[in-house]
Amino acid sequence: MNMKKSWIILIVIVVVLGIVYLSVKGTYNNLVSKSENVDAQWAQVENVYQRRADLIPNLVEVVKGYASHEKETLEGVVNARAKATSVNVDASNLNPQTMASFQNAQEGLTSALSRLMVVVERYPDLKANQNFLELQSQLEGTENRITVERQKFNNTTRDYNTLIKSFPKNFYAGMLGFSPKPYFEALQGAETAPKVSF
Repeated sequence: MNMKKSWIILIVIVVVLGIVYLSVKGTYNNLVSKSENVDAQWAQVENVYQRRADLIPNLVEVVKGYASHEKETLEGVVNARAKATSVNVDASNLNPQTMASFQNAQEGLTSALSRLMVVVERYPDLKANQNFLELQSQLEGTENRITVERQKFNNTTRDYNTLIKSFPKNFYAGMLGFSPKPYFEALQGAETAPKVSF
């Protein structure tokens, strides 16, 4: 009888350990999968920002041919591009500080491009130039892609953050080193429409 009781206890312990193992394994694999999805989506965000950065030198060259005395504006765009491309954020190191640094650099480039487009309005010949029109169209398309990819990144990040904060996965996430990832957020002042005057 004692031997039978020992076997039952051993079987119960093995079953409980098996359940715990499968639970931890399944949760860990799910956390890894969601984290990799966030990293992959971050790479796509960087990809579209890089596409924008790659278009800028050609755009500056076309504008320079028509508006060479707008040197300050052109230099501002080139400098903003250099700053934006120098801020590299590794997907495994996404945190609110690195995200804010990346967003600020990209916003600086967006502002410089906006100033350039205001300058372009003064040059009807430039606005009619086929190369400029094509580059402007590609840039607008890229800006749309940036918006789409940022939204996808936020959605993917939300799925991941929800998973690591939900019970009981939050215990496993903490023990296994998974922490929340930051979102793209509107920068301060973005709620106020910019004033444009000609």
